Amino acid sequence: MKVAMSKPVNKPGGSERLKTLLPEVWALMKPRRYLLMAGAALMIVNRVCGLALPVSSKYLIDNVMRKGQIALLAPIVFAVVGATVIQGVTSFWLTQLLSKSGQRLIYEMRVRIQEHIGRLPVSFYDANKTGTLVSRIMSDVEGVRNLIGTGLVELVGGLITAVISTVLLFRTSATMTALVLVVVVAFGTVLQRAFKTVRPIFRERGKINAEVTGRLTETLGGVRVIKGYHAEQREASVFAKGAQRLLDNVFQSITTISLMTLASTVLMGLVGALIMFMGARQVAAHKMDIGDFVMYTSLLAFMIAPVIQIVNIGTQISEALAGLERTRQILREAPEDEDPLRTKILPSLAGLVQFQNVSFSYEEGKPVLNDVSFDAAPGTVTALVGSSGSGKSTMIGLISAFHSPKEGQVLVDGVDLSTVSLSSYRRQLGLVLQESFLFDGTIRENVSFSRPDATEEQIMDACHIAHVDEFAIRLSDGYNTVVGERGVKLSGGQKQRVSIARAILADPRILILDEATSSLDSESEALIQTGLAYLMQSRTTFVIAHRLSTIRRADQILVVEGGRIVERGDHAELYAMKGRYFDLYTRQHGLESNLFLAPGEGDKLVPVG
Repeated sequence: MKVAMSKPVNKPGGSERLKTLLPEVWALMKPRRYLLMAGAALMIVNRVCGLALPVSSKYLIDNVMRKGQIALLAPIVFAVVGATVIQGVTSFWLTQLLSKSGQRLIYEMRVRIQEHIGRLPVSFYDANKTGTLVSRIMSDVEGVRNLIGTGLVELVGGLITAVISTVLLFRTSATMTALVLVVVVAFGTVLQRAFKTVRPIFRERGKINAEVTGRLTETLGGVRVIKGYHAEQREASVFAKGAQRLLDNVFQSITTISLMTLASTVLMGLVGALIMFMGARQVAAHKMDIGDFVMYTSLLAFMIAPVIQIVNIGTQISEALAGLERTRQILREAPEDEDPLRTKILPSLAGLVQFQNVSFSYEEGKPVLNDVSFDAAPGTVTALVGSSGSGKSTMIGLISAFHSPKEGQVLVDGVDLSTVSLSSYRRQLGLVLQESFLFDGTIRENVSFSRPDATEEQIMDACHIAHVDEFAIRLSDGYNTVVGERGVKLSGGQKQRVSIARAILADPRILILDEATSSLDSESEALIQTGLAYLMQSRTTFVIAHRLSTIRRADQILVVEGGRIVERGDHAELYAMKGRYFDLYTRQHGLESNLFLAPGEGDKLVPVG
């Protein structure tokens, strides 16, 4: 992370960006337009009632105090009390209606964004940190409540009050009001420039906050690695630098807002001094009554207050618009299942998978697969072996429809996978990955994740086949034991057995085992080989295994190097060729020059000659 703060630049086109957001703002307001209209009506009543006190002061001073019309005192007092009660009631309902509506909007937007992100392709997740996405879902929508909640309506209500006050002020003294408006318009121009400055600051703050949150999420998730390498201080330093960038950004906004507040305070002082000077002269010259002067100064506060309010609420709205802009960037990402080419619905699969001259690259000019072709017949086991980075996982990603080939085709039952509805395909796909990901729930919930409508008997059968029952029954809460975040309370072997049980319960037609036994010791591996054998029956299975002894019975083994299939055949054929597979196999088993592993004799070492 860079320590230096990148200063927001007032880029050209900011107003155009704001215009593009207006349809988004309207889309948020449209379903709530009647609620907002009701809020506006309540606000008008509220603000009109708020004018009762300054207006009544004129009659109290001129008629009751100076002329002695005591009979008017009670009606004036009752009118003020009644207006105050109405103002309080309308304020209560405004808060109830608009604040709750704003919070509901936050809820709806979070649900919408999370659902949208969940439908985005794997490549999107590869390009974005988890913490950044969490920030987008949880933080960016927070300020949007000011567009629907009390903030915007209060601002509108303040402007309504200002208009009514201005009309009354002109009726009282047109000269003084005209001079005041000149000062207010000048201040409004300053505010407009200030908001142009502060909007990019808030946009930058959202970006920095997402970066810092992303790194913090990584740090908390990798705490064992950090502690294992005694890197606590280094991570603290990295976080401190990110937090410093955020602090610098906040300081920038505070400085700008403070200058706006300073300007508004000076405005109040200048206007007050101007009214004191001109009003006192008019009262002394008997051109204005004292009651008129008192009412004028009171109404003036109602006219100026919304301008001051713009400083606070305007800042909140600017922050809301910045968050809305970042949210819109996410929502404009196209979900993978909305590809117009994916129209074909797959019925129950037989399981024939074919690669026809497939080439693929994550980045332009950096091929990962080159002209790969093979067939995997239904019910067979295809093993992928090769050194790290050879392209095995990419082939699995293509079979899983996480990516589409740049050239060539991946066919399933003769249908181009890039044209298939993902939901119809993936419900027939089972995955047991190298990293056994478990949710922070119970063992039962994690097993049934692949098939939520499964019966208890079906869940228990899957657990028995995968040998989950052998450790679950020894736990104090049995299958209701909470496994912790990412299954931290279980061993690697136990987590892998839960993953295999989950795949067994899904009953897929195409099965992918990506280093499915990598987390198991020899004893655990032996326990679940029968489970894997059951799982692989009558299914088209793809296996990635660095532990080559686990794939000896595969129907075909594809040796992948440099993005190409360099050898293919079963174990005996490839071993007899004494090529790349032979090298990998013998090196892994640590054989010396006078030993080799005889095909078909298990792991028994037989001397040469």
